[in-house]
Amino acid sequence: MTDTAPETADETDSATRIDKPVHLEDAEDLAAFVADHDLALVEFYTEGCPKCQALEPILGNVARATDAAVGTLNPRDDPPLIEEYDVRSVPLLLVFEDGELVERKSEGFQGAEDIVALVENRGGA
Repeated sequence: MTDTAPETADETDSATRIDKPVHLEDAEDLAAFVADHDLALVEFYTEGCPKCQALEPILGNVARATDAAVGTLNPRDDPPLIEEYDVRSVPLLLVFEDGELVERKSEGFQGAEDIVALVENRGGA
C-alpha cells in the first residue's frame, strides 16, 4: 500500500516542484504557501465530506498536470478563515496568482479536466 497522505507545509521546499497536495494547518500556513508559489490552488475541505475525499486523488493529478502548487486546508481548524474566504460549502477551490485570489469555485465535486481548466484559465487569462 502506498502512502497517499498529503505532505505538510513544513515538509516542502518552495524551490521544488510539488506534485501532490500539501496539507495546510491554518491561516499562517495558507499565507506562507500562497506567498511561496506564483500559482497556487487550495481546496477548503471538511472531515467526513465525501465530495472532498473524492477530490484528493484528483488534486494530485492537477498538481502534476499544472504549474500550480496544490494545498488543502480544513477551515474549521482556523474558524476566521470561514468568514475571510466566505466559505459557504465545501469543497471550495481557490486559485491564487502572485499572492492574490483570482478564482474560486464551490460547485461540489469537479473532475480533473474542470479543475485544470480553472487553474489554467484563472481570472479569464
